[in-house]
Amino acid sequence: MDEKDLRILKAIGTLESGSPDRITEETGIPKSTVHYRLERLQEQGIIKNDIFDIDFEKAGLNLTLITEVWAEYGSEYHKEVGDKLGEVPGVNEVYFTLGDTDFVLISHLASRAMVEDLISEFEEIDEISRTSSTFVITTIKDEPNPLNDYELEELKAALLPDVS
Repeated sequence: MDEKDLRILKAIGTLESGSPDRITEETGIPKSTVHYRLERLQEQGIIKNDIFDIDFEKAGLNLTLITEVWAEYGSEYHKEVGDKLGEVPGVNEVYFTLGDTDFVLISHLASRAMVEDLISEFEEIDEISRTSSTFVITTIKDEPNPLNDYELEELKAALLPDVS
């Protein structure tokens, strides 16, 4: 990855689009170069897909739940329990963490009944010792693309230290 790749990735986040025309307008990088590099970034797995972001609230999934999970320690438990948690309907993100909790989950749900169903599903997983869930009242920031939180020069310094 080099500076042009970073500029392209930053433009994708800023524009919320993978359109080579729009990226060219944003970066000044020729369209053929943008197209080639987008393909290469996809082949390398840096760009995973070309799905559009969805506003969950407008789509009806207006309850966000953050759940901490404590599980019984065992060999490979983080993978086994993590996989089981990821299969629960409504669980969108599963993070294995260090600290007081074993997992942190993010769920986007449409109703309190869905919350109740989610908690019931957790109770069915034998390895779970306990859970603690918190409702999000107001989302202050929801940036799906972390590159948008940095200026290009900050990214270059962090990701391309030999170039800066």
